[in-house]
Amino acid sequence: MRSAIVVTGTDTDVGKTIFAAALVGALDGYYWKPVQAGLDGETDSDLVQRLSGLPAGRILPEVYRLTTAASPHLAAERDGIVLDIEGLAGAPLSHERAVVIEGAGGLLVPLTRSYLQIELFARWRAPVVLVAATRLGTINHTLLSIEALRRRSVPLLGVAFVGDENADSEGTIAEMGGVHRLGRLPIVDPLDSETLRSAFAANFFVADFLAPVTA
Repeated sequence: MRSAIVVTGTDTDVGKTIFAAALVGALDGYYWKPVQAGLDGETDSDLVQRLSGLPAGRILPEVYRLTTAASPHLAAERDGIVLDIEGLAGAPLSHERAVVIEGAGGLLVPLTRSYLQIELFARWRAPVVLVAATRLGTINHTLLSIEALRRRSVPLLGVAFVGDENADSEGTIAEMGGVHRLGRLPIVDPLDSETLRSAFAANFFVADFLAPVTA
């Protein structure tokens, strides 16, 4: 069993947290969101616990819970703290079950004024699943994200799409990006743990997330 998989997005609001809930449920693993920016209403950890069907003990506590829904560097400043990058970089990623780690927003989101989230991923060396929406603009955002990961030699498992089918965009990204298309999670309505589990099982193969990967 792979010890850690990082789930990141091409942008905000691409369905990354819902996909992470589906993936960690399918792997019967642990979920970890190291940096949560925004505490109003249901947090990402709360949402994943509700949709994954996993017990509360499988949702690992955030290292930072920042009040403002904003880029982590700004949210931390407003809370009067500085994120400890060395502490995050040295976090143990191995576990008896797979750990699905969800990043904050996109790859180039700043954690501090001088440190990007993608640099943390590069230090972890854990394989990444890139989540992309199927809406207009996804080709540009996704190919840029793939390029950024490869420039830093971050292992990339592939792209997971979320949304209504867009066969041309999905195929173009896979071909031009030279990346594995893992599958597409459709819009699930009603959305609950059972419907999400069924949608993931119908559109993805768990073995793809456990396959060997290189940068």
